[in-house]
Order: sequence, then C-alpha cells, then structure tokens
Amino acid sequence: MKAKKLIFLGSKPIGYECFAYLISQAALLNVEIAGLLTHARKEFGNAHDLNILANEHNIPILNSLADLPECDIIYSVQYHELLKEEHINKAGEICVNLHMAPLPEYRGANQFSFAIIDNKKEFGATIHCIDTRIDHGDILFQKRFPIPENCWVDELYQLTYAASLNLFRQTLAHIIDGSYNPVPQELLKPKFGSSVHYRKEMAALKLIDLAWDKEKTERHIRATSMPGFEPPWCMINGEKVYFTRHK
Repeated sequence: MKAKKLIFLGSKPIGYECFAYLISQAALLNVEIAGLLTHARKEFGNAHDLNILANEHNIPILNSLADLPECDIIYSVQYHELLKEEHINKAGEICVNLHMAPLPEYRGANQFSFAIIDNKKEFGATIHCIDTRIDHGDILFQKRFPIPENCWVDELYQLTYAASLNLFRQTLAHIIDGSYNPVPQELLKPKFGSSVHYRKEMAALKLIDLAWDKEKTERHIRATSMPGFEPPWCMINGEKVYFTRHK
C-alpha cells in the first residue's frame, strides 16, 4: 500500500515531542512525512528545535504556508498562523489540529487562565478538523480530566501538556488510517458552552482590583502567575505592585 503523505506544522516543546513521536512511528504507520513548517522559538533553544530534528531525518523544511505541497494529511500542533482555504485544500484527506484545551468551551489563547478564572472543574485536550475559523472545526478526539482544587496556571498547563501528548500518541494511527467520527462543535455547545479568547486579553487579566473579595483575587492570581511572564499586579499609591508566588 502506498504511504500517505503528511505535512507537519508545529512549534514549542509539545510540537517537538509530537513531531518526534510521528517520526518514530512513520514506518510502522506507513506514512511519509513530506514536509515540516515551523516557527523557531529562541526561548526553547536547540532542545526543542524542530528544524534540527527534521534535518536529522532528511525531512523537507518549508518556508511558509505558500510552500505547502499536495498531501493526504496536514497535522498542526501549536502552529502560530491561521490556515486559509487554499492551505486546507492541500490536504486530500484531512487537516487537523491538536488544541491544548477542551472544545467548544475554550477556543483560541489563554485557555488555562480563563478556565481557572471561570472556576471550571474540568479541562482537557482536543484534536479537531481545521477550518478557516479559530479552533472551530469538528471534533475528532478529546481527553478530559479534573482540575485539581486551588490549581495554578502552570500546574494546569503541565497537566494539559501530558494529556495532549498522550492524546496525540493514542490517536495518531486513527488519524492516518481515517478511523474517526467527526462531531460538530455546535452539538456540544448546549452542554459545554463556547468562547474564543485572544492573546491581547492577557494584559487586562493581570490587573487585580483590590476591591474584589478574597476568593476572586486569589483565583485571578493563580490564573495569571505563569513563570517567565509578567506577574499579576495592582496599583498602590500610583505604583505598580506585583504579586509573586512563594512556595
């Protein structure tokens, strides 16, 4: 049987680990990795450089979405650009995305923070079809898990990272052989609701209003205290005062 051609779009550590797993399973799954398109992130260093991994395995590196060749499958994991119709149509079978949040509740960015602010008890990871809207396509696979009590945003990220990687590994063969049953997100909205969030919202989330009650203040601090980023803050006597976590 002729190998299916797959193009991988991805970045960040989760994209690197999924790409590495795909490479390790390519022969077994009879799939040809026909190209990689990534966005170099200097903060992650060479340890998670997908270009290095691609070069080691003689996988073609693409420069932009305009370079996408005809293929059977496009698989995106933390790729930073929205695909247009002409990009999606390059995939003869399916174009999919691994989204590190449950759908339809949390489309877009900052999903970990909003789940804590919304006092959600459950989170998850989703593999869905890509269309021209943000995290909008039919759901193919999903893994949900409980959010621990008093969870901080970095802890929720790590739990979702593990769930996302496991979901990718457990379902990769199904994506390649076409054994999935797409579920429109519209069918799940009555049960779970739906929202879309953007990166630009994060700055406003970090501003703590000292008039809030203790529970809301604490929840917002847990939701926005991500290591490596500006901490949550408030204004006192005209000065910006940060909230920091001491373990």
